Amino acid sequence: MMRFSWTALLAGAFGLALGLAALLLLAVAIIYPSLPSLEALTDYRPKMPLRIYSEEGVLIGEFGEERRAVVHIDKVPAVLRQAVLAAEDERFYSHGGIDTLGILRAAVANLVSGEVREGASTITMQVARNFFLSSERSFRRKINEALLAIKIEHQLSKDEILELYLNHIYLGQRAYGFAAASRIYFGKPLDKITVAEAAMLAGLPKAPSAYNPVVNPARAKVRQLYVLGRMHSLDYIDDATYEQAKAQRLGVRYSPQNYEAVSDHLAEMVRQYMHKRYGDQIYVSGMKVYTTLRAKEQRAAVEAVRLGLVEFNRRHGYIGPEGQLKLPKEAEARDKAIFDTLSDLPEANGLLPAVVLQVAKDTIRIRLRNGEDVELGASEVKFAQAAIAAKKFAPGAIVRAVRLSPDHAWQLTYLPRAEAALVAISPDDGAIRALVGGFDFARNQYNHVAQAWRQPGSSFKPFVYSAALEKGITPATVFDDAPVSVDPALTGGEQWDPKNYDGTMDGPITLRTALYKSKNLVSIRVLQAAGLEFTREYAARFGFDIERLPPYFTMALGASEVTPLQMVSAYAVFASGGHQVKPYFLRRVTDKDGQVLEDYKGIPANTAPPIIDPRNAFIMTSLMQDVVRRGTATAALRLGRSDLAGKTGTTNDHRDAWFSGFNPSRVAVAWVGYDQPRPLGRGETGGVTALPIWMHYMAEALRGQPDAAYAMPDGVVPMRVDPKTGVPDPDGAVEYFMQEFAPGKAGPDRISALAGRGA
Repeated sequence: MMRFSWTALLAGAFGLALGLAALLLLAVAIIYPSLPSLEALTDYRPKMPLRIYSEEGVLIGEFGEERRAVVHIDKVPAVLRQAVLAAEDERFYSHGGIDTLGILRAAVANLVSGEVREGASTITMQVARNFFLSSERSFRRKINEALLAIKIEHQLSKDEILELYLNHIYLGQRAYGFAAASRIYFGKPLDKITVAEAAMLAGLPKAPSAYNPVVNPARAKVRQLYVLGRMHSLDYIDDATYEQAKAQRLGVRYSPQNYEAVSDHLAEMVRQYMHKRYGDQIYVSGMKVYTTLRAKEQRAAVEAVRLGLVEFNRRHGYIGPEGQLKLPKEAEARDKAIFDTLSDLPEANGLLPAVVLQVAKDTIRIRLRNGEDVELGASEVKFAQAAIAAKKFAPGAIVRAVRLSPDHAWQLTYLPRAEAALVAISPDDGAIRALVGGFDFARNQYNHVAQAWRQPGSSFKPFVYSAALEKGITPATVFDDAPVSVDPALTGGEQWDPKNYDGTMDGPITLRTALYKSKNLVSIRVLQAAGLEFTREYAARFGFDIERLPPYFTMALGASEVTPLQMVSAYAVFASGGHQVKPYFLRRVTDKDGQVLEDYKGIPANTAPPIIDPRNAFIMTSLMQDVVRRGTATAALRLGRSDLAGKTGTTNDHRDAWFSGFNPSRVAVAWVGYDQPRPLGRGETGGVTALPIWMHYMAEALRGQPDAAYAMPDGVVPMRVDPKTGVPDPDGAVEYFMQEFAPGKAGPDRISALAGRGA
C-alpha cells in the first residue's frame, strides 16, 4: 500500500511537471512570435542632447531631455566592465540570456517569502526590460523578459549587448549611460575613472536613487564596498588595489552642471540660435556645436569673476550667515541634519555651502556637504567678528566657503549681491575666446555681456580722444585742466559744473597726460574742440548705437549706454589697427555623426578697409599704453608685459566699474555693478574693482606669449617733445603725430587756442 502511494506520488509529480512544461512550451509558442522587433537595438538611436563644445572640443554645455553620451565598447575601460559584471551579472559571457543558477536562487527566495522579491535579471534581461517592457514586478513580465533576452542573444553579440546596457541604463541625476554618469558624478570622462569610481558607478543600476552618492552618500558607499568586494572575490582586482580603492575618498560633484569648462551664458546664446534655426529636434538629435571659445581662457575668465567678487565681498565686510540649523546632540542625527540641509543648497561658482561646527578664538570649524571638516584661520574669525559678537554666527550657522586655488587657504565668504562680467575676443577676426555673463548662471540667467546697457564712464574717453585726433589735435596739444561750467543747453537739463575724480586740477597739461590721469575737465574741453556732433557720429563707427550716445557734453565722461560686448568690439578697432571687428561665437555645427551642417570661418579684420585711420589707432594705442605704464591702471604692470593698453572707467557714484584693455592678440572687457544700479561703495573704481578681473584673465590668456610690438603705420611721425608743454625738445620724450599735424605742419597756435576755450 505504502509502495503504491510513493509510486502514485512520483507519477503525479512527474505528470505535473510534464504538464507545466507543456504549458510553458505552449506559452512560449504563443508569446515568442508576438515579441517586439529588435530594430530598436540593432538600429540604436537614443535621444541625444544638444552638446556645445569649445573650439578644441571641450564640453561646455548641453541641452536635452536626457543627459546621455554613447561610447563604443572598445572605449569603455576594462575596470568599469569588470565592475558592472561583478555587480550585475558575473556569468554574462557564459549564459544564453538567462542565468539558470540565478533563477533557481531567486525562485527559492520568492517561494519562501510568498511574493516576487528577487528577479535574477541578467544584463541581457535588463536590456530587454529597459527597451521594451515596464518595470512591473509580475511573473508574466518576467516570462516576456526572459524570452526577449533569448531573442536578443540570438541576434546580437555579447559585446553589442553590453554596449547597449552601458549606454542606455539610467543612473540617476538625469544621467543615462555610464559615460554621462562619469561626467555628472565625478566631472571626468569615462576613460579617466579609478577603480573606486568604477565600483561606485557600477552600484547605481540596482537602485539609482537609493545608491546615488549625491543624495545618499552613506548608502552609496555601502553599495560601492559590496561591488569592490565582488571584484576582489572574482579576481578582477588584487589585494593592494582592493584596499586602495576602499580607502579612496571620492570627489563626488554636487553641482548640476559638471563640464570641463563652464560657459552657461554663451551656451544659452548657442541654444537660442540653434532652436530658432532647427526647432525642438535639437534636444534629442545629438547635434553638436563647436564655438570659438578657448577652454583654458574660459576657465580663467570664470575664476577671474569669482576672485573679483570674493575680494569685493572682503572689502565690504561679512554680512552674516544664510541661515541657522539647530544641531541635534546625537552625532548620527547631527550628521544627517547637516547633510540634508546642505543638499538643498547648490554650489554657486565655487562658493560651497557649509555648516559651522565650532567657533573658537582663532579658528572656525565648518563642514562641507561632502562630509569634509575644514578649519578656517584667525583671519576668517576677524572677518566674521561683527556677526560673532552679535551672536549671529555660532554652531549651526549656514555659511559659504571658497578656496580660490589649491594654494589658497579656505576662506569664509557669502553670495555676492553685485554682478560682474567679462568678455574677450581675438582682434584679428572677432572670435569670442571667453565670455562670463554673470557670477552664477543658476542664480541669474541675465547675460550682462550682451544685454546689460550701462554707462561706461571714463572707459569711453578713448573714442572722444580718437575723434579729436581726426580734427588735428595731437597727443602734445595742451589743454587747461581748470574749472569748467557747461550751459544747460549742452547737458540736456541743468547747468553742469563737473569735477575731476580726485578733486584736483593740474592746470595746462598735454592730451597724453590728461588721458592717463583720466582728467574729466580736459575731456570736456577735448569734446568741445573735436565738436559734439562730429564726435557722436565718429563714435558710432566703432559699433555703438548712436541713439544711445547723448548729444550732450556729458558724453565726454561716458554718460552714454553701451554693453560689454559693444565695448570689446570697439576697443578691438584700436587693437586691429583701425579695422572693424564683429564678435562671433560659432565655429561649426554638426549632426550626431559629425557631418558638418554649418561652418563658420572668421573674416580677417584687415580684409576690409579700416573704419578709422590706422595712424589714429596706433597713436591712441600709444596713449592707452601710458594708462597702464603710469596712469590709473598701473596695477597691470604686475603682468610683466609692455604691450598692454586700455582704460579704466568709473561712473557717477561708483555705480559701474570698468576696465577695457588689449594687446595685439587679445581684447578683453571687465565690468562690475549691481543689476539695479546703485553705488558699489567708496573707492570701488575701475582700477580697483574691474582691473583685477581683467588682469587675472589676461595673465592666463597671454601666458607663454612674448611681448608683441604695434607696427607703426606710414604717415606717423615720431618726435621728441617736452612732456609738460608739448613743445619740440630734442631731450624730451618721444611723441607720435599724424604727419600733417606734426609741429611745424599744422597750426599749433590755432589748436592751443581752441583747446583752452571754455565750454
